[in-house]
Amino acid sequence: MRGVAAGLVFGSLLALPPLSPTPIGAAEPAVTLATRVSWTARLVELSASIDQEPKRVGLYSERGDLHFFLGDFAKSVEDYDRMVELDPQQDASHWRRGIAYFYAADFAKAAGQFERYHSFDQVDRENGIWRYLSQRKAHGQKIAREGLLKYEKDDREPFPDVYRLFAGTIEPAAIVDRIEKASVSDDEREKRRFYAELYIGLNEAVEGRDAEARAHLAKAVANTWGRKAGYGPHYMWQVGRLHLELLEKKAKSGD
Repeated sequence: MRGVAAGLVFGSLLALPPLSPTPIGAAEPAVTLATRVSWTARLVELSASIDQEPKRVGLYSERGDLHFFLGDFAKSVEDYDRMVELDPQQDASHWRRGIAYFYAADFAKAAGQFERYHSFDQVDRENGIWRYLSQRKAHGQKIAREGLLKYEKDDREPFPDVYRLFAGTIEPAAIVDRIEKASVSDDEREKRRFYAELYIGLNEAVEGRDAEARAHLAKAVANTWGRKAGYGPHYMWQVGRLHLELLEKKAKSGD
């Protein structure tokens, strides 16, 4: 998602310990055990601080992020909900809550959150993608495509093409090919690759093509730009990591 209002919302991310540089599928996981232990210890500190300052919104923001990164989506939702209760002005722009709702399998609330975000930012197609994903899980592909949010203004690359993927008017290979042929810097190309692989992977996942989803999400997680990005983009890297872990766990269990 965009960096609009992200400085306050995502400032807590900058304080997190560094992630392992080892790509997914290598000897070490994308997030090391030491990092997970550090996150858990920080949760204890935050809970103690909340006991002392129960109306401090930033504490719930950081704790909600850590719950999400650790895969406890229900607790993440609780903290993000509490943020909005304390500061209702955060409601429309709180896309993290929408993503937490999605992973907590509350797809109706997730879609509603992204619909409210659209009133806050009518350019960001990434928000429209998440509304589509929520609608797809709740109601199926036909209704989700019919309900795709409409955008008239330009958006950052590669989202115009990626958005067309969810409308069914472009294939993944064409998106990747355009990125590789674009006259852009190496850093910009790596950024576009990250978003393309992430959302191609998520689309494959909601369509039930788990093997294809894992392949694309693994590329997103191994992406050098996404891993190091700040604020919202780094949160999205965590989303890719978590979804890949869920799919790998599902594959190992044979479900």
